[in-house]
Amino acid sequence: MDISIIVPLFNEDESLGELASWIDKVMHENNFSYEVIMVDDGSNDNSWNVIENISSKNSAYKGIKFRRNYGKSAALNIGFEAAKGDVVITMDADLQDSPEEIPELFAMIKEQNFDIVSGWKKKRYDPITKTIPTKFYNWTTRKMSGIKLHDFNCGLKAYKLDVVKSIEVYGEMHRYIPVIAKWAGFSKIGEKVVSHQSRKYGVTKFGLDRFIKGYLDLISITFVSKFGKRPMHFFGLLGTLIFIIGFLSAVLVGASKLWAIYHGIRAHLVTDSPYFYIALTSMIIGVQLFLVGFLAEMVGRNAPERNTYLIEKRID
Repeated sequence: MDISIIVPLFNEDESLGELASWIDKVMHENNFSYEVIMVDDGSNDNSWNVIENISSKNSAYKGIKFRRNYGKSAALNIGFEAAKGDVVITMDADLQDSPEEIPELFAMIKEQNFDIVSGWKKKRYDPITKTIPTKFYNWTTRKMSGIKLHDFNCGLKAYKLDVVKSIEVYGEMHRYIPVIAKWAGFSKIGEKVVSHQSRKYGVTKFGLDRFIKGYLDLISITFVSKFGKRPMHFFGLLGTLIFIIGFLSAVLVGASKLWAIYHGIRAHLVTDSPYFYIALTSMIIGVQLFLVGFLAEMVGRNAPERNTYLIEKRID
């Protein structure tokens, strides 16, 4: 199979029929063998009935329905698990991503051997309250990750099948799939300018809180990527340095007391010095951080799966 198209959705019943027709047109014009996996993220409108109707008419369409809303990352992750095509395309269901971009994205993966190709909506039809924070967010992500992409959060992306089978997307990490993939060893990441359609139906499902969550997730994925398999390198080193600073400070306080006694100078009690308590606190914190690193090293990656969701219905 050439292409798997994954479409995460939440309350998009008005656009699904039109999107399916558009995808079919592009696939048939280019003679692609394909499947479309529509993941209903707990919609409370008529979306699942529309998916069932589309699937009954075209066996290339498959559906997965969550019992409740788990978020876009969970929807993409289970879509990645189900995908079988050589190239995996992700796109939003609101018609703001154009299926006409798929042939070029496919060619960049197959012919130019990119691991990932991310869409860049250079000209956007979003309000300024969304575009300005998005630009700042993308700038920060570029600086922290070292990946030269202009639009990390673009829903239209193409992947080699190996990439989506090698990564796990959870929480709000769908924004950082290129970052996750890079740390998994897939470093050939490209970008393509894609058209951005104005929203035709419904309203956006994302609020300003996504930017706060986005930055917290960026810090998380950066830390986990660098120290997830070697937490002792971070906590142990930091704890050791703080302990040494505290220990040397305590020695200095004690030495100054002994020096004063040796020279017959009346000296204050060691416990009267604020530096004694700073040194003591530093040593305690240093030991605690070291133990945290040691315990994290012991636990390793034996934590339970992050993606836990209940599937209500499925069409294969």
